[in-house]
Amino acid sequence: MENVTAAPLPAMDPVVLARLTGRLGDRATISRLCASLGEVFSHRLSAMLESELGFEVAVSYAGFEAGHTDTLLGQLGGAMAYCRSSVAGWCDDVAILCDSPLVITLVENMLGAVDDSVEEPAPRLLSRIELDIAAMLFDRISGVLAASIGRNGERDVRLGLAANLEQGKTDEDDDGKTFAAMVNMAVGIGPVLSTFHVIVPQSVLLKSVIAPAAESPEQQADSGWRKQLGEQVRRSKVTLEARIRLEAQTLDTISRLQAGDIIPFRDTGDVRVEVNANGRDLYVCEFGRSGARYTVRIKDTHGSGEDLLEHIIG
Repeated sequence: MENVTAAPLPAMDPVVLARLTGRLGDRATISRLCASLGEVFSHRLSAMLESELGFEVAVSYAGFEAGHTDTLLGQLGGAMAYCRSSVAGWCDDVAILCDSPLVITLVENMLGAVDDSVEEPAPRLLSRIELDIAAMLFDRISGVLAASIGRNGERDVRLGLAANLEQGKTDEDDDGKTFAAMVNMAVGIGPVLSTFHVIVPQSVLLKSVIAPAAESPEQQADSGWRKQLGEQVRRSKVTLEARIRLEAQTLDTISRLQAGDIIPFRDTGDVRVEVNANGRDLYVCEFGRSGARYTVRIKDTHGSGEDLLEHIIG
C-alpha cells in the first residue's frame, strides 16, 4: 500500500488562541475593568497621600492601553521609576511605574518647597535616594491595588526593587509577549502634572472582581509617612568625593611623568579640599591625617543644611 502522509494542521492564530484560553479580553471589558481600578485609585490614593503628606495631591484616571507587555513599556520612555509587585492569591507579576517628575516633585515638597514655586522638572534618571522615595510610593499604590480586589494587608503584597525603567528589566522578566492592560493615572501636585501606571496581565484582570471605591476596605492613614519620607532622604547613603588642586605643570612635563614621580599640592600651608556629591560642591575642607588614615576637616559649607539636601538629591 502506498504511504499516506497527513498534512500538518495550520497553526491557530495566537490572538484567537489567547481569547479562547482567557488570556485576552475584548476592548469593552478591559476598558470597564481598568476604569474601575482608576476610580479606586482616584478616590483612595489621593485621600491617603493628602492625609499622610500634608499637602494636596490630585489623582485622576487617564485612560488605559492594551497590548503586549513590552509594547506597553516601550510607550513610556526611559525616565520612569519601575518595580515589579505581586499580590498573594491574585497576581504575581504586576508592573508599577511612575514618571521621574512625580518623584522629584514629591521630594521637593517633602523638603518644604512651596507648591506654586515648584517648576515642572525635566524627565531624567532618578538618583538612588529618589528611587528610595519611589519605592515608598509604589508601596502605597500596591496597597490600594490589593484592597481594591479584596486582598488588603501587608503580607499580601511583595515589592521588587525600585529602579529606573531602562535599568530595571532583567533576563528573569517574561518575554514581553504577555497580553496586558495598562491603567494610566494622572497626579497633580501644585502646578506639576505627572503620571503613574499599573500594568496587569489580562488573564488576571478578566477574573478580577474590583470593589467600588466607596466599598473598598478602608486602610488607615499612616500619619508618620511624611516624617518617614523625610527620614528616608536623610538616612540614604551618599558617595562623597574630595578634590585637591595640584601644582600647575606644563603639558610637556605631564606627558613625561612616570610611575614614582611626585606632583606637589598647589597649597603650601593647609591643603584646601573641595568635597562634593553627585557633582555638587558641599564642603570646603583641609587635608590632614588621623592615625593611619588620611582625612579632611570641614572648614565651610556651600549653603544651609536644606540647601545641601537639595543639591545631593538633585
